[in-house]
Amino acid sequence: MAELRCLVVVLGDQLDLASSAFDAFDPALDAVWMAEVAEESTHVVSSQPRTALFLAAMRHFALALQAAGRPLHYMRLDDPANRGSLAAQLQADVQRLRPARLVMTAPGEWRVLQAIQAAAAASGLALEIREDRHFYTTVREFAAHARGRKTLRMEYFYREQRRRHRVLMEHDAPAGGRWNFDAENREAFGAAGPGAVPPRTVFEPDAVTREVLALVAARCARHPGRLEGFAWPVTRAQALQALQAFIAERLPLFGRYQDAMWPGNPWLYHAHLSAALNLKLLNPREVVAAAEAAWRAGQAPLASVEGFVRQILGWREYARGLYWTRMPGYLERNALGAGHDLPAWYWTGDTDMACLRDALAQTLAHGWANHIQRLMVTGLYALMLGVQPRQVHAWYLAVYVDAVEWVELPNTLGMSQYADGGEMASKPYIATGRYIERMSPHCQGCRYDPAQRSGERACPYTTLYWDFLMRHEARLAANPRMALQVKNLARLTDAQRQAVQERAVAIRRGEVGVAHG
Repeated sequence: MAELRCLVVVLGDQLDLASSAFDAFDPALDAVWMAEVAEESTHVVSSQPRTALFLAAMRHFALALQAAGRPLHYMRLDDPANRGSLAAQLQADVQRLRPARLVMTAPGEWRVLQAIQAAAAASGLALEIREDRHFYTTVREFAAHARGRKTLRMEYFYREQRRRHRVLMEHDAPAGGRWNFDAENREAFGAAGPGAVPPRTVFEPDAVTREVLALVAARCARHPGRLEGFAWPVTRAQALQALQAFIAERLPLFGRYQDAMWPGNPWLYHAHLSAALNLKLLNPREVVAAAEAAWRAGQAPLASVEGFVRQILGWREYARGLYWTRMPGYLERNALGAGHDLPAWYWTGDTDMACLRDALAQTLAHGWANHIQRLMVTGLYALMLGVQPRQVHAWYLAVYVDAVEWVELPNTLGMSQYADGGEMASKPYIATGRYIERMSPHCQGCRYDPAQRSGERACPYTTLYWDFLMRHEARLAANPRMALQVKNLARLTDAQRQAVQERAVAIRRGEVGVAHG
């Protein structure tokens, strides 16, 4: 066997033929290494849709590598020789292939980075880690931005990004004279509902994907979620098709209705591109450029385009920078001292709260929910219930097809659960059931009343909102953005406070909110 110069390690979320790991790749001297291993779907119990998406995308990428003439060593999940973990499999294959060194693009998860580094060290090999070009900002650049700041707010980082990369700019000013069009992007659907929404772009599973679906159904039968409606893009060509469809069909109304919800209609005007972006089937630059081009061509309003760009150039980059400059300690943050267990029905959807039942049902069916369902339905309930943040993190990482830890963890612990004490979000995102009533018709068909905070018909969100304010009154009173909400506590009599607290205890005991029959 000819001496192998570089073994290029490619992870399941690095599916880009032009990634930095392939710079100077020589098919005569180098080879690619990929492995499907059980540990990646069991360190958290990854849902069936999430596992299937990663494996299907990996296998299609393996075919693309072979078509490009790049030698490939690929270990399948069902191969009897599979060692079960990335580190063990890499060590075994290194011993067999005897490369001079290992090369890879920077991983997206701290745990995986540690595992690959340990495997390289155990094998006595140098490991070269290259920048991930799928981001506008390097971790070092984010660290420089963060250095010396008393507060680290996304808005200021986002404005810097817009200026630096000349996105939605007119000379030195933001397009339209404003950086932020959030005020225009908070509409709910009227009583008649969303009307004729453009259909989701679906991709019928081919033979490769069908083989994966059968494998996952057999090996992960006890994992949450379902595979019947699996239709995600699993190739670069499909991802580009999904991008084009979004820009043409849903971007014009994306902004206006990005916070709206409607029962039984998960897709609405959302992009559904986050999984393809996080697998690296799409580059954020081409996604942002396509959205900006649509605005400049008069095909989409500025408010919609800015709201979409903010999610990618702002939140996505910001979350990654925060993750890599705060790990590994960030994983243990629990500023509010939350210790309740996540309700078991988060894994089944068996709740009689209409909004949660709908969000959980679509999550388990498709591995996807929009950002408001994540922040202000599933996340809000867990926050006000007082669930231990690491359990909430494990659930989000497990159930969503776009969940990769660098983006999921900061959004869960920081934005959703306020577990970092305000480093990511300037205040806890808490609300009564009235917020959900305003943004959707879920409350109309629910047994609970969002206007009531105690009693048998009290909405658990409303009860837990007032309970949360009481439990954290001292901390919240010191937050200028929470002062008005805390002052409202003064309106409650001692008897009203006690009634709220008793109802909250019943909710935490599982006596409220669980579906029966």
